[in-house]
Amino acid sequence: MSSQEEILSDGRFSCVARDPRFWEMPEKERKIKIDKRFRAMFHDKKFKLRYTVDKRGRPVNYTSTENLRKFYALSESDSDLSESDGEELRAKKKKKKKAKGKGEADS
Repeated sequence: MSSQEEILSDGRFSCVARDPRFWEMPEKERKIKIDKRFRAMFHDKKFKLRYTVDKRGRPVNYTSTENLRKFYALSESDSDLSESDGEELRAKKKKKKKAKGKGEADS
């Protein structure tokens, strides 16, 4: 078997190294970005299937959520928004607790 350099130096296959059709897809572009509306599919029981055999009938032990994580990713802007939304909700809850505490002390 020839090494990769020998194959690419061969005149018949030299165009393969320069042709973008044969380039490997970048890691950032492999996964489809989805927004926060669909983030429940990563942990919801409705989307979880347990496989016992693969497509060729061999026994396997994995779930469909592994495939979802393999092909989909939350978009970065939405994940940042969800974190900031969570912080805002925590701040609102703290304010409500303080307001309730003051109201009970007055009565």
